[in-house]
Amino acid sequence: MSVRIFARHYQTLDPDSEIPPEDALPHHKCRITPYLYSPGEIAALIDAAAQLTPPLRAATWQTLIGLLAVTGMRKSEACRLDDDHVDLDAATLLILDSKFGKSRRLFLHDSTVAALRDYRRRRDLWFPDPHRGSFFVSTRGTRLDVYNLTRTFAGLLEDAGIAPPGRRRPRMHDLRHGFTVATLLDLYRDGGDIQARLPVLSTWLGHVDPKSTYWYLQAIPELLALAAGRLESTAFGELS
Repeated sequence: MSVRIFARHYQTLDPDSEIPPEDALPHHKCRITPYLYSPGEIAALIDAAAQLTPPLRAATWQTLIGLLAVTGMRKSEACRLDDDHVDLDAATLLILDSKFGKSRRLFLHDSTVAALRDYRRRRDLWFPDPHRGSFFVSTRGTRLDVYNLTRTFAGLLEDAGIAPPGRRRPRMHDLRHGFTVATLLDLYRDGGDIQARLPVLSTWLGHVDPKSTYWYLQAIPELLALAAGRLESTAFGELS
């Protein structure tokens, strides 16, 4: 795309120069349509996770799904989360050296703190190992392997009855997308300055700039209606 833009400009100086066709190179970026979980579906996933065995595996998956849903963390970030990066007294999570080499601190709701505190208590009861290091642990007491999450999550989707007809299977990553869309909806509803707040959301998600955050914003009817209403009120305000 950048080469074609330059070529169009250069052709005004040299009419004999050629502009590469749009299909000269294959396009590798193809956005996968995200799946937006409803609150009921997230609850169903957590209920399905409660049926896993042994009890530690159930507790780990219940807490993991809940944390991803309410923070928008990447699943890889949750797997790499160290125990001393979870400060429940200060109600914060510290995510170090994540994608793009960025680090950030997330602030937790009281209900999330309570859920994480309960998981830590049960985890330490089953695996009282002070040298473990990781916050989330497998049934062997080791750090969760991000590459092994897909199969278990697929089973939870089936147990929760989440199988949209004619569409691909939803992903764990869609929990992050749902958090982003829900947050943007809240920003529109409370009447705040979206453009001013979007960089804050980008920082929360660990993005380099707001352009990356737009990748997660699905054009759902409610969001479109709110955006159109905001645009209409702004336009009439400028005319009055």
